[in-house]
Amino acid sequence: MFSRRHIKLLLIGNAGVGKSALMNQYVNNRFTNYYRATIGADFFTKELRVDETLVTVQIWDTAGTERFQSLGAALYRGTDCCLLVFDVTSPNSFNALDAWHKEFLVQADPPSPEKFPFVVIANKADLEERQVSPRQVQEWCKTCNAEYHETSAKEATNVDEAFLRAIKLALKHKLPGNSEEESTSLLEKQDNKHKKCEC
Repeated sequence: MFSRRHIKLLLIGNAGVGKSALMNQYVNNRFTNYYRATIGADFFTKELRVDETLVTVQIWDTAGTERFQSLGAALYRGTDCCLLVFDVTSPNSFNALDAWHKEFLVQADPPSPEKFPFVVIANKADLEERQVSPRQVQEWCKTCNAEYHETSAKEATNVDEAFLRAIKLALKHKLPGNSEEESTSLLEKQDNKHKKCEC
């Protein structure tokens, strides 16, 4: 008999690093070069089996622009694992991880911040003009106890692996009955039409 769990993942990071593209590649196996900034937030739902557990994953993609930061608290709460995304060709997006990490902890207010699971995703690893080295990322990840994955949403490289690891960390971290009600109420408030948005 399989058990059933619901978890919530949140992708945050600067605009244009590929959050929507990663989510779309993972859920729909699709990629497009068309870029349109996410307005506020968007989400997809995916169901999968992890060992003996049937998991319904709600994946939230957030706008990487300051004018939507007021949405933070409502969106961040109830998250079971946070994916911090940056673009390996953009040192600015990597340097911004500090601020995103701190903001998440303030807005989500997890009961044990030092134990909360973070996954850092270095996206656009297929591009040759890389400006952030793996060593830099590994050093930063040590400071906040985060796991590190390199991906290419365009080439579908390591995308499934990064999300599956985030899901497993979320399942391990999540206590029974932990904040599902809040996630569900947020879900019900959203229009269930998914925008075709690749950022």
